Amino acid sequence: MMNYIGVQTLIRREIERFVRVWIQTLVSPWITALLYILIFGVVVGQRINLMAGVTYIDFVLPGIVMLNLINASFAQTSFSVYFERFARHIEEVLVAPLSNMEIILSYIVGGVVRGLVVGIGVYGIAIFFSAATLMHFFLFLFYSISVAMIFSLLGILIGLWSDNFEDLALLNTFVITPLTFLGGVFNSITMLPEKAQTIIRWNPFFYFVDGLRYSMIGVREANVAIGMTLILTLIVGLGGLVWYLFQKGWKIRT
Repeated sequence: MMNYIGVQTLIRREIERFVRVWIQTLVSPWITALLYILIFGVVVGQRINLMAGVTYIDFVLPGIVMLNLINASFAQTSFSVYFERFARHIEEVLVAPLSNMEIILSYIVGGVVRGLVVGIGVYGIAIFFSAATLMHFFLFLFYSISVAMIFSLLGILIGLWSDNFEDLALLNTFVITPLTFLGGVFNSITMLPEKAQTIIRWNPFFYFVDGLRYSMIGVREANVAIGMTLILTLIVGLGGLVWYLFQKGWKIRT
């Protein structure tokens, strides 16, 4: 039987962790998103014709939302797990009357909540530029929550793997951010050469951005079924890997 009180307590701790430093965790990505919207959506968008039948600012907004949601959920769990290892606080969690699955679930919820708060904030900012639409609400929830879960799990893995604070930034700097930008955030893949389009379709971030774009403005360039299958596969695969590492006590039990 699930320890609801313990899970609720750990979730509350994770949420309070990022709320306590809200300028860094919330305001900072909102300001960055505002700059993206102003520069790419407004300034550049005025010089670009309709893209996929919609204004440029409407086209790029889902990608900006997804970019910030990914970074927020990943940063939440990666820093949380690593810092607890670094400060030797994770032992307190491990000896609590919580199963490994309950501990992992609590971290994931914390990451998802932070990702959603940041994403919704970006969406709210875009309203002031008349750029926020939502055509498929439940699909929007699915893509937002499921992608936040993926990167919360990935953040846990990096938090376990990292040996110093620099390691935490490696994946985000050299993998997540480049692949997100190459996933069609600011452009349609039809603008690329045919060979480049084929390569982009092997980029999982393309399906994340494209799925959220379809839920918001009804425009898609990929097969929705492929995207959903990929997302669910990643959740199951990463979830199983994280659970296995916790069971083994990899880097958390000495």
